[in-house]
Amino acid sequence: MIEMVKIKILNEEETSMRLLLSGTDRAFVNALRRTMISDVPKFAIDQMRIELGLFKDDGSDELFESNSGLADEQLAHRFAMIPIPTFHEEFHFQNECPDCSSLVEEQRGCPNCQIIYTVSERGVEEGHVVSASNMNVIGDRKLDIPEAYGNIPLTKLFEGQVLHAYFYAIMGRGRDHAKFSPVAGVTFRARQIGVMNIKTRSKSLFDLDLNINAKDFNKDGKLTDIDKVDLLRDDLHHAGDGTELQSEFKEAITLEDVSGEFILQFQTDGSMSARTCLECACQELAARFSVISADLEDAL
Repeated sequence: MIEMVKIKILNEEETSMRLLLSGTDRAFVNALRRTMISDVPKFAIDQMRIELGLFKDDGSDELFESNSGLADEQLAHRFAMIPIPTFHEEFHFQNECPDCSSLVEEQRGCPNCQIIYTVSERGVEEGHVVSASNMNVIGDRKLDIPEAYGNIPLTKLFEGQVLHAYFYAIMGRGRDHAKFSPVAGVTFRARQIGVMNIKTRSKSLFDLDLNINAKDFNKDGKLTDIDKVDLLRDDLHHAGDGTELQSEFKEAITLEDVSGEFILQFQTDGSMSARTCLECACQELAARFSVISADLEDAL
């Protein structure tokens, strides 16, 4: 009988999450980590079209050619990394879009599989910073760049420089390009507990009056609280190799791995919530395992 992996949320914010996974192994936790990085779908700008911009100056119409201080390739890269709001249930991959998947790749792109943004900015003598907040979506306003990321600088325009362009975002996966990866800082480690091996020697650490003291350990000399174990890990740096207390402390307190338990933490780039990313990763992983199971059944 296969036991289900247990997931406990230790800390959750809009774009970050810390989890305790129990009843599993490193292979599964790493598979979940890699799925978040490579397989959770996300919108990102894939193409841009820079055009001539028509602006009025001193009451008369003047035609300015788009001319940024950055090369087009650099500009495209910077725009590609902007977090585009992603709503998986409302959009499709272009090759799966019910309206335009039958078209050749160059002709694909409709409201069901593509988001279009425009930027129309002009430089000034002292310099004008074009930021993510200057990107205007053509369509539903909920697809605007989140306010929290509006200050991301993209380029700077001076007198005579103009940026008038269209940017096309599509759904993709991180395994195809890093711009489609919705997460950053995805790490995990085995859950650990603190073990007081020699009480008398442990006093040298407690006397430093750092974060943890003897009262934090239970009667068996163990510290199991996850947050306090993190603090203990920091404290032990003051008594480890190369410190003044090294010879006196001699591993009076050590950290031991808890079998089958791991702590996973990650944050998203803002294109989706941390909870959405986790749910999508679990769905992707479950679908993959189902296919493998079916293949095994056929083979056996």
